[in-house]
Amino acid sequence: MPTVAVTGASGHLGRQVAELLLDKGEKPVLITRDPAALEDFARRGADVRHGDFNDPAGLEAALTGVDRVLLISIDITGPQRVELHTKAVQAARAAGVKHVLYTSLPSPEPGNPAAVAPDHRATEAAILDSGLTWTFLRNNIYAEYQIGTAAQAAASGHLYANSGEGATAYVSREDCAAAAAAVLTSEGHENTAYDVTGPDAIDAVALAALTAEITGRPVEAVLVDDDSFIQGLVGAGIPAEGAQLFASFGASARGGWAAAVSTAVRDLTGRDPKSLRELLTANREALGA
Repeated sequence: MPTVAVTGASGHLGRQVAELLLDKGEKPVLITRDPAALEDFARRGADVRHGDFNDPAGLEAALTGVDRVLLISIDITGPQRVELHTKAVQAARAAGVKHVLYTSLPSPEPGNPAAVAPDHRATEAAILDSGLTWTFLRNNIYAEYQIGTAAQAAASGHLYANSGEGATAYVSREDCAAAAAAVLTSEGHENTAYDVTGPDAIDAVALAALTAEITGRPVEAVLVDDDSFIQGLVGAGIPAEGAQLFASFGASARGGWAAAVSTAVRDLTGRDPKSLRELLTANREALGA
């Protein structure tokens, strides 16, 4: 059996993937900057190793003996992100890793206005240039992010969005983890890109209606332009850089870049993905219902 590894294993997605791998009977290599955060997994048989994308030599050592690695994208944006991802890919190659899985974004083409699209596009290019076998897990926007959006909308009665009539095929982090664990532990995924999505695409009007249905409170969708959306977020205390990032996802949805629904979760895991309705209903208390 190939030895599999997960970078960023102490993060939200990484921990879920690690849990699934252990449940499958794997003894994964879990790479993190904070090994103490994964002591519970170490007690269950995982091989927890220190690794940092800023330390290519150390990361190469951490990846020694690994056949397949899930490279979870780090949570910064811009040139530094690409630089660190590229160092990680080079470390994997130097360590003798054969297959790299990377968590990317659906449609990271040049026309996609999502601010993270250039980072993912450049990282995919670095992986292709490395000569390693690859799988791109192009995860759509996490459905969990809509819990806060729905809660604020239920409290105020208004759901502000700059996505126009554009829809997004929100996917749960749980389903992204399941898809990643499936690819890590099975064959036939070489040099393949999967769009990992939820079961349907939902626009702002539908999200407002869903929030109203679950909470029993009236919620109206208010569609605004990018500048107004950014100003509203900044006024609510979100830093300008973060507000611009969020607005870019709305612009991407407005342009139709996030609406495609795939069967990847079912194809890879054998079960249907969780819908946004199911996720919000399960978190109805967080919505103030």
